[in-house]
Amino acid sequence: MTTSRQKILNHLKKTRVASAREIARALKLSAPNVRHHLSVLCADGRVEMASTHKREGRGRPEKVYSLSQAALGDNLSVLVQAVLTAAGSTLSIEAVAHLVLDDSQFAGLSMNRRLAFLVEKMNEMHYQARWEAGGSGPRVIFGRCPYARALEGHSEICKMDEILLKKALERDILALKKVEPPGKDICPFIFQVG
Repeated sequence: MTTSRQKILNHLKKTRVASAREIARALKLSAPNVRHHLSVLCADGRVEMASTHKREGRGRPEKVYSLSQAALGDNLSVLVQAVLTAAGSTLSIEAVAHLVLDDSQFAGLSMNRRLAFLVEKMNEMHYQARWEAGGSGPRVIFGRCPYARALEGHSEICKMDEILLKKALERDILALKKVEPPGKDICPFIFQVG
């Protein structure tokens, strides 16, 4: 059985953009019901308000909705796989790490500030990172790997994470373990800071 939300998503796939009124008419649903579902779909990131357009006659402009970029998907994992394969052993993972995170911005910071700033920067890149104190020194924990879909056969990306941490913190880093069970886009990892 197809839910109202799935019907709305399917309709937006076909039409690319539509107002709540247009969707309600096409799917034979009430406009308030469609607006409620659009609100939920916007909140969870599957739909976005594309624009507003003036209605015929009087009244407020009408909101027009479309599928979000996240819902549409992309082909980046295929591109990354191809680039990594083509680069092969000529790829400098240290150079890539420096381009991903400029370690010079950490200069002059205390270790606690470095850790806090590192977590902030990693979370901007969708790592769901945090750090915690430990008996043998701080640990940095990545809740997920934003590159998980592109990693198959390319473990050098995991090495890049170690290099990022080592350069930002100016300490040796020991990759302790991948926390199981990993999911499709989840690859939790714990690093011990030396």
